[in-house]
Amino acid sequence: MKKTIFLVLACLICASSFAQTTYQEISSAKLNAVRKLKVKLPKNYDANADEKYPVIIVFDGDYLFEPVVGQIDFQTYFDNMPGSIVVGIMQGENRFYDGYYDPTTGLPTESGLRFHDFVSDELLPYIDKKYNTSKFRVAVGHDNMGNLINSYLFKEVLDFQAYVCISPDFIGSLNNFISKRLALFKDDIFYYLATSEKDIPQLRESILSTNAQIKALDNQNVTYYFDDFKDENHYTLVTSALARSFEKIFDIYNPLREKELEEKVLPYEGTLDNYLTDRYKRIEKLFGIKKEISEAEIEKVIKIAEQREDLKSLGKLGALANKLHPESLMGTYYLAQSAEKLGKTKKAKKLYESALTLNDVSHINRDFIFSKIDELTVADLDEEIDDNDDDDEEN
Repeated sequence: MKKTIFLVLACLICASSFAQTTYQEISSAKLNAVRKLKVKLPKNYDANADEKYPVIIVFDGDYLFEPVVGQIDFQTYFDNMPGSIVVGIMQGENRFYDGYYDPTTGLPTESGLRFHDFVSDELLPYIDKKYNTSKFRVAVGHDNMGNLINSYLFKEVLDFQAYVCISPDFIGSLNNFISKRLALFKDDIFYYLATSEKDIPQLRESILSTNAQIKALDNQNVTYYFDDFKDENHYTLVTSALARSFEKIFDIYNPLREKELEEKVLPYEGTLDNYLTDRYKRIEKLFGIKKEISEAEIEKVIKIAEQREDLKSLGKLGALANKLHPESLMGTYYLAQSAEKLGKTKKAKKLYESALTLNDVSHINRDFIFSKIDELTVADLDEEIDDNDDDDEEN
């Protein structure tokens, strides 16, 4: 039953996506021709807003555009990746000429080079001028186009920050130079490569060799993912590869998950508010998107602070919650918790009382806050009685 609902939801999302697709034309001086495009904008896209969006350029847009759009809309529905502008290049009968390459180097030449330059010098500026684009671009290619998109790695100034190479038909010696080129990057770059057990044997052999070379690479700026799918062939692996590639490329955009909490947050050296703010600064730096730190994300990290018995982090996370969500009682509540555990009962009591004037949070019980206030009031009275007894004994 759950699987059926899941599939129905996926179909509804995909149907909605295709309904929002527009078909456009761009006149190219490089190609001396007019090229057709498919363009899909994010849901609720507003040309007058300041919000920027990553750009996904889909080569072989004739057949690859719809699977890409469906996957992106599916993942954005669950906030696993940001809304993105998707552009499919319709190549049709021009595909052979667009991917024309030097048989020795595997790099585009003649008509292939003209197509390469059309994308860099005409298409990307056209999209940037027309839409609210961020600086993060993804190139998606399959087979021959999976080979071609690697040529953009060798530009001095990169057009793309992420590459999705699905069963690429590596030509000549190109695959032997990809790892060498990746080793030189000093800024963040994402590279995804996929094959399958039933892939075309010649392509699979070359892809596995390329994977071995990239895996041996030691460059912290390169984020590399590889998949070798079982029971898939050269064509059926496409949908699985798209799902995995976007999941991995935009992994940091995802809400905090158990693996990250256990492997990165728990052992983090320093106060945990810094981990959280640094994470979101990195999202903004990578994707050009300012994503708000939600109360749910702060709560996840607070649980780790409590697990670490890290009262300093607890207090700082409470302060962060107050700054980002001042209308909510959550931040003040955890500041009170921190003060109480540090033995500052009067301060804790005032903070608990302040929390009651703010908006509710589902996981914090107001009755519990009242009980804490009563408990601390009794503690204050006991402390005053003890002080008076001490004064009497002195007299």
